[in-house]
Amino acid sequence: MTGTPTGRLFRTATGTDLVLVRTFRAPVADVWASVTEPERTARWFGPWEGDAGPGRTIRLQMVFEDDAPWTELRIETCEPPRHLAVSSADGSGGWRIELLLTETAGGTELRFTHHLDSEEHVGEIGPGWEYYLDLLVAAGTDAPKAGFDDYYPAMKPYYEGLRGPTA
Repeated sequence: MTGTPTGRLFRTATGTDLVLVRTFRAPVADVWASVTEPERTARWFGPWEGDAGPGRTIRLQMVFEDDAPWTELRIETCEPPRHLAVSSADGSGGWRIELLLTETAGGTELRFTHHLDSEEHVGEIGPGWEYYLDLLVAAGTDAPKAGFDDYYPAMKPYYEGLRGPTA
């Protein structure tokens, strides 16, 4: 667990990308399994069910959220073991998430991107992804899992400080 916020914002032609990076001492195939296999995603985010594949929709349970809700995720891109893109739409809006995995000397780098339509809620979104990505890191080791209270509201000022003047 980092305890220090790591996310960065990048402005694009279509909005803003929130990017967080984590490095794993594991081969790319192992990290890919951690983000795509339901029994492995259950350790750090939640299990999922359905017939996965590009253009298909699965159901994902967010077990670390209040009431452990189920949500639908559409798989936009799935190119094992390097690129996964998913989207979701619910009452609070749409989410577009992308994961890129790169094998490095002695490990794998995961570049997580949340394509934001607005920077308005980045003070809540950023700490949430820090938390989940640290849970992913902890799931691959014997590290203890931190509580969300260790991330929010402590990281909120950092993320709000990344917002542009017109956000």
